[in-house]
Amino acid sequence: MLLAIDTSAGTSVAVVDRDRGAIVELGEEDTRRHAEVIGEMIQLALDRSGVAIPELSGVAVGMGPGPFTGLRVGIAAAQAFAFGAGKPIVRVVSHDGIAWGHYSAGNSGPLLVVTDARRREVYWSAYSGVDAEGLPLRVQGPGLSRPDDVAAVVDGYSAYLRLDASEVSAASVGLLAEGLYLHKREFAGPQPLYLRSPDVTISAGPKRVS
Repeated sequence: MLLAIDTSAGTSVAVVDRDRGAIVELGEEDTRRHAEVIGEMIQLALDRSGVAIPELSGVAVGMGPGPFTGLRVGIAAAQAFAFGAGKPIVRVVSHDGIAWGHYSAGNSGPLLVVTDARRREVYWSAYSGVDAEGLPLRVQGPGLSRPDDVAAVVDGYSAYLRLDASEVSAASVGLLAEGLYLHKREFAGPQPLYLRSPDVTISAGPKRVS
């Protein structure tokens, strides 16, 4: 049983179980309120699920791609909760969670997941379908492009069903994490998928004072 968190788009928190599926899921679409709502949503999800913290086996978190400000809130919250609860943290590419939700609903075939990256850009990931265990097969991405350039940078663009997603389901992230663990597949790495350089850089030396 996992607490799952994703803030790569809006804010989504869920409690999931491999056998029971999504026990409870809460969402906030506003992409400017991650820090305001994340703590309350975690507590509310646990309360509504009736799951005590010791019953959780871990915490799943979406690692993006996503804008820096929002994405780091969810990752920090997941790390803090996992540390405080003494539970392991497992990381999932957020686009893989979207793809898992699409395929688990009975869909098939090539899929292109696209999400808003702001600054007149989009994030994208391409999937050929699922493997024998029903886990998404990502063949390209995650990538960052201007909207008009996506067709040119995605190989075989016309073959894909395009899914423009405005939110990422934490329940899908958590259930994908359960599947990855069950079938001994790799999780995402520890580095958040911002896919662009930060606005602020550290200067090479001390600032000159005149």
